[in-house]
Amino acid sequence: MATQDPDEALWLTPAEKEAWTGLVSLVLLLPGRLESPLQHDAGLTLFEYLTLSHISEAPERRLRMSELAYLANGSLSRLSNVVKRFEQRGWVERTPDPGDGRYTLAVLTDDGYDVVVAAAPTHVRSVRELVLDPLTSDDQQALARIAAKLRTRPVDLD
Repeated sequence: MATQDPDEALWLTPAEKEAWTGLVSLVLLLPGRLESPLQHDAGLTLFEYLTLSHISEAPERRLRMSELAYLANGSLSRLSNVVKRFEQRGWVERTPDPGDGRYTLAVLTDDGYDVVVAAAPTHVRSVRELVLDPLTSDDQQALARIAAKLRTRPVDLD
């Protein structure tokens, strides 16, 4: 049986390289392009907006902090710092999870809901302009399918 040169596995094929570099350039470009209008219009970072948005869409506008960190693509430590600032502004309250006291819930207040609702049009405009409008419906479905394949969910959140 022939053995493969170990160094051969280190190189991408041209098609793999094109897919990889395309993805990386988007991953690096999009956050700043989505955040700039949010900062200008609403005074929020993209992470802050996503945090508020995910809580606003959850049942009873409450989510476990661990689930919220996953959804917002941040560490629990980073999320805790952001939620602390939100608490100081009166946008979010933290409370023990009545179903399991080991967890903490982030609960969106009415003031916090007002903030995310006011910021949403800016964010949606940017998402449409930068991501959705250039794509066909089939492209959007393919993008969603690919993103679902690549995004892994930690076992402890299942």
